Amino acid sequence: MNEKVAATLKSSETEDWLDYHFVRPLSYYWAVFFARLDVHPNTVTIMSYFIGVSSAYFFAFGSFYYGGWHGLMMNIVALLLLFWADIFDCTDGQLARMTGKKSQLGRILDGAAGFVWFIPIYLALVYRFYYHHSLEFGWLGIDDTERNIWIATAVAFVLSLISGFDGIGAQQRMADYYIQIHLHFLKGKKGSELDNSAQQQKIYDETPWEGNFLWKTFLRSYVDYTKKQEARTPQFQRLMKVIAERYGDDIPEQVRSEVHRRSLEIIPLNGMLTFNFRTAMFAIFCLLDIPVLYFIFEGFGMRLFTSYIVYRHERFCREIADKVANHEL
Repeated sequence: MNEKVAATLKSSETEDWLDYHFVRPLSYYWAVFFARLDVHPNTVTIMSYFIGVSSAYFFAFGSFYYGGWHGLMMNIVALLLLFWADIFDCTDGQLARMTGKKSQLGRILDGAAGFVWFIPIYLALVYRFYYHHSLEFGWLGIDDTERNIWIATAVAFVLSLISGFDGIGAQQRMADYYIQIHLHFLKGKKGSELDNSAQQQKIYDETPWEGNFLWKTFLRSYVDYTKKQEARTPQFQRLMKVIAERYGDDIPEQVRSEVHRRSLEIIPLNGMLTFNFRTAMFAIFCLLDIPVLYFIFEGFGMRLFTSYIVYRHERFCREIADKVANHEL
């Protein structure tokens, strides 16, 4: 990776192999293109929304088993659109860092991107399951009756909700939080976007409703977003409190390097909660024509894996907080 591309990254430490060697360089050239046209980063984020959402149509009709080569091509087009949306989702941040056009709205929009894409995609897959389910019915020995189809589709819909809200929503929320924590101790406040709910609540309370309805709505959502991150990380909240009480804003290098070192052990695991690994698994299930099983993988398998990451992160936060509190660090 050349220096120009590297300068637009948050940190090479928080990028996985595919992002670092392929996605980010490609996104950089898009960022250069948009910068020349004076396109705002938030516009690129909105473009990623439309591209990601458009893939839902192709997922709904994509199946080699049920639709032959035409179905396979629909699946491939859907996956390419999803990848393109991810390219633009990376481009907006690189463009913002390149041009200095960073904003709180951009932070909120960028964090919501994956969730916006996958809501219609998951609904499209439930629709696809309603019409194409003979593989699953055959494995489970279920008669292909209208009643059974509706029951199975209802189950698939519930699984999609679990996968979407308790799966991708909760998991990516924690993945983003751990990246910002890592950047905070690597680069300091200016090098990260580590927000807390108290600050966001203050911004929300001080913003009048008149003329700001949409912005207030975004802020309300972001307050809830940060509260959920904090609720799941009590030991990290304690660590930040102990550090603030003892050192204020002047965190000693010894403490900063210790948190950074321990966080760096978690980052590769955390990367598996972000787009590339998740989408690779999603692609496999879709190409095998059993996309509903992905809901189970994400809603339950990935949930357990996320809990393990949270446990690891909370454990080292507790250990470091104890050392700081006891003047051992």
